[in-house]
Amino acid sequence: MSAEKERKRPAIFVSFGFYPYICASNIRVPCANDGSGYTHTIMNAKRITILVVLLILADQILKIWVKTHMTLDESIIVFHDWFQLRFLENNGAAFGMQFGSTGGMDWGKLILSLFRLLMIGALTWFIRHLLKKGAPAGVLVGMALILAGAIGNMIDSAFYGLVFSASTPVTVAHFGGHYAGFLMGKVVDMFYFPLFRWDGVPDFLRFLVDGNNYFFGAIFNLADTYISVAVVYLLIFQYKFFK
Repeated sequence: MSAEKERKRPAIFVSFGFYPYICASNIRVPCANDGSGYTHTIMNAKRITILVVLLILADQILKIWVKTHMTLDESIIVFHDWFQLRFLENNGAAFGMQFGSTGGMDWGKLILSLFRLLMIGALTWFIRHLLKKGAPAGVLVGMALILAGAIGNMIDSAFYGLVFSASTPVTVAHFGGHYAGFLMGKVVDMFYFPLFRWDGVPDFLRFLVDGNNYFFGAIFNLADTYISVAVVYLLIFQYKFFK
């Protein structure tokens, strides 16, 4: 390899959607866009960007289908009784936090939504930093999953109240409604896995069951799954990178 190819060149930043593309010539993988015969982190960034977009699309397509085809608390049996699509909406505020009287401003939800926006910005910056460092693909994919999950749930909170009518136990929502303001929408959840009934569950483990004492009681969505899978994966398989 010639000295010219060995020499480091300045990083080149190209913005695309939520994701910055970064080209750093000291990363030696095949390339076709800077005349050097090498591609750089820019190719990895492009793939990660596409991954984030596809993950968000999958999350939103499923949520919109559920929102516009199911009534609130309706269930569809997918496999036996332990895998169901059960439509619920989550206000999104931590621990059900809500301030203000009925019909007033939900300050807890507003604060959480603003915090999520800050976290999305911080995650985007951090992934750009990882790309500059030439982080392993597994780390980048894990962080991309977390970013996609955060953006997916943020879309619900930010825009669903503006574009959908309200879901109720007797009516299906439709486009063109307006059930809440900006950042005040509800997050759509649908995955429900009531694996078995646990009537003798101790009080300190009651969060693991639903109102009928079925384990696993949580109802969640694809965006939640992205975040949970990524965190477990990074902790188990990529922890050395963060030491």
